[in-house]
Parts: sequence; C-alpha cells; structure tokens
Amino acid sequence: MIRPISIDDFLGRAEPIPLVDVRTPAEFKQGQIPGAFNIPIFTNEERVSVGTTYKQVGREQAILLGFDLTGNKWSGFIKQALEIAPAKKIAVHCWRGGMRSGAMAWAFDLYGFEVYLIEGGYKNYRRWSASQFEKPYPLTVLGGMTGSGKTKLLHQLGAMDEQVLDLEDLAQHQGSSYGTMNSRVQPTQEQFENNLAFELNKLDQSRRIWVEDESLTIGRRCIPKPFWLQMRTAQLLNLNVPREQRVALLAAEYGVLDKDFLIECTERIWKRLGPEQTKNAILAIAENRMADFVSIVLVYYDKTYLTGLNKRNQEHIVFLNIDGNEVLKNATQILDSIPELDSTQIR
Repeated sequence: MIRPISIDDFLGRAEPIPLVDVRTPAEFKQGQIPGAFNIPIFTNEERVSVGTTYKQVGREQAILLGFDLTGNKWSGFIKQALEIAPAKKIAVHCWRGGMRSGAMAWAFDLYGFEVYLIEGGYKNYRRWSASQFEKPYPLTVLGGMTGSGKTKLLHQLGAMDEQVLDLEDLAQHQGSSYGTMNSRVQPTQEQFENNLAFELNKLDQSRRIWVEDESLTIGRRCIPKPFWLQMRTAQLLNLNVPREQRVALLAAEYGVLDKDFLIECTERIWKRLGPEQTKNAILAIAENRMADFVSIVLVYYDKTYLTGLNKRNQEHIVFLNIDGNEVLKNATQILDSIPELDSTQIR
C-alpha cells in the first residue's frame, strides 16, 4: 500500500521509518533530508537526458526514455531497499513528489513494501526548514572572547541534561580564519540549513536552549537571518576568562596543527592584523612559539568580539568570571547563574 504523508507528519512520527531519496547523486550531495538514503533512479547524466527530452519532445517520450534507462535497475533498487528497510516499511521522496518517487513507490509496493510517499518531496522539506527559523525559541547565548572554552562548556551543559545547539558542529567550522582546523569539510549552505532545522525541531521549545555566540557567518556558511536575529536579541551570558588562560588553551589546540595551514590562515587576515603583526605571527608559527602567535592574533579577535558585544542590548547581558580549566566546575557555575539570567529575560 502507498500512503501519502506530509513532512510534518513524517518527522513527527514516534516510530522512525527509513527514508529513501530517489534523486540523482548530485542533487543528494547538494542537500538532503538528514538521515535519508540515496537510491537514485537516474544517474546525473540520465536525468539531464530525460529532462531535455521532456522539454524538447514531450512528457510521454520522456517517460519512455526513463523506462529504457531504468529497465534493468529495478531489482537492484529493491535489493537496496531491503538492506535499508528489512521490515519492508519505507518512505520515498524525489524533488517535488513527482514521477521519480511515484515510480519507485509503485515498485516497492509491488514487491510488498508498506510505502509512505512524502507529499511535495524534498521541495516541501526545504519550505519546512525555512519555517523552523521563523519560530521563536527560548535561547540563552553563551558568549566570551576567543579561547574561553565555550564549545567544551556547551557540550558539558548538554551532558548535564541542558538543551544545547552546537552551530559550529553543524557548520563543521570553529568560526575563525583557522576554523576548519585543517580537517573539517563544511556542508553546503543548503545542507547546513537542513541540518539546523532538523535539530531545532527536536528541541523542547518550553525549555531553555543554550547556543554559542556566533557572527552571521561560520566559515563559509551563513546562519539563517531570522534565527540569527533571535540570537542577537536573546539573553547573553558572557564569560570573562583570564587572557593568559585563553592563550594557553588556544596554543595547545593550534600547536598540533600543520604550520603551513596556520601560516596560510594568518595570511588571509593580514589586512586586519596589519603587515607588521602578520609578519611577527608567521615568524612565531615557524619558530613554534605558539603562545606568541596566539597573543598576536587575539588582539584582532578580541577587538572584533568587543565590537559585536557593544552592539547588543546591555540590559540583556550577564557577565560571569571564569577562572580555571575545570569544565564541570565551570558548567556548574554557569547553571548557578540562571536566576540572574532570568532576571534579564526579555519581556
């Protein structure tokens, strides 16, 4: 049996169903519903041929070409589906719930699967994603200058049953010029938005949500403007961490990275550092003087952070002094500050 199902109903199911995306590998790579499996009906090139035939000749000829191209593929599609959904319950979608997903749903149904066909396909998921960023969220922003250990504290808060949203993990970037850490690969903007919306949907909107203070962009990815504006007007817990402690933390973190990577990243911000400081920072990297390198670039990053901090509504900021590297102790101190945070809550 083939059952049409909306995106909201599919994502809201208590019992998850394996989801198959039948679009091309290129479409899937550009953006996908988190957790979906790709069983492409057409290769990238085949889709172009079918689309060209549809436009230049007509719908019926395009359908016939589609069957010619997929004629010997159907048993393979079903075998892949059985690996993904051995219980023979499966959901299917294409770009907008058209012929591709309809054909695959028909084949699965014929074999005996219970098939859920996503109404409107991936296009509707994109609409649904955009709508998540418009919703109001009870955000509390965890701020502090570079090297304050915010990400570790965010994770510790999560381990203490607090709701957290890790934007840097979703963007696969730590926010600075050095943010890829010479290993991370950022998702496409489309996929970043898909993942963010998916995570937001899992959160309880009646409870506080902790999120790290970020600029509009994280590396090459852009936080959706409606959600970022909420972050900018939310309560901010700003951590004051001694500079020497921040330098030590960053020196340890960056000291293990490839020197050529660090030099290349430093050269990208030379206009902000200035030629002399850029030269000194690169020399410090070459000579393995990590603390000196960090101290030089922190001048720029601290100035940038303070500029953004001063643009916030000061009535919605709580300052908290953190001294020491005990993450559990510091996270407990953060939770103890909640009454003061609540007193600044936006009415």
